[in-house]
Amino acid sequence: MKTTIRVNRKRPESLTRQITDQLTSLIESGAMTVGSYLPSERELANSLKVARNVVRGSYENLMKAGRIQGEGRKGRTVRSSGGKKRAGAKSSKSAAAVKARKK
Repeated sequence: MKTTIRVNRKRPESLTRQITDQLTSLIESGAMTVGSYLPSERELANSLKVARNVVRGSYENLMKAGRIQGEGRKGRTVRSSGGKKRAGAKSSKSAAAVKARKK
């Protein structure tokens, strides 16, 4: 990834939030195309001089938002915007429907 991500330790937002916001902007602007790989947690953490758990938190936020997906040991890739709904969202509706039926 040739685009630059920077963190500012003096800003009130957490480092995780700063990285998440910048990656989201890169994805939305098209600088990171669908299917392109994100750097590994270790690579990005080393380049930004932050802990790996900061990068991991950012990647988890992006996965929850449906912006990226895990490809197992291959890494994480950018998802298409019209992707399927997450399984977790579907199951919560199912659980609510089951509760409603029991009443």
